[in-house]
Amino acid sequence: MFFWSQESSVKLHFIQPGKPTQNALVESFNGQFRDGCLNQQWFRDLADARRIIENWRNHYNTIRPHGSLSYTPPAVSEAQVA
Repeated sequence: MFFWSQESSVKLHFIQPGKPTQNALVESFNGQFRDGCLNQQWFRDLADARRIIENWRNHYNTIRPHGSLSYTPPAVSEAQVA
């Protein structure tokens, strides 16, 4: 990642260890992903993990209502904007 950032002229900023509030959006998503998917599954192998996570991702983005989007899924909200 370091070399890519140098080649792409992207400045990297890292949060301080033990300071998840510096990136609350990502930490919130990580918690939802962990609680809604990872903690509820046993993965038999990498292919199984990919399939289950993809199904969760599709549900999260196309079916599950999000409070910040007037309780509509992101896909529906995006279609209304476009």
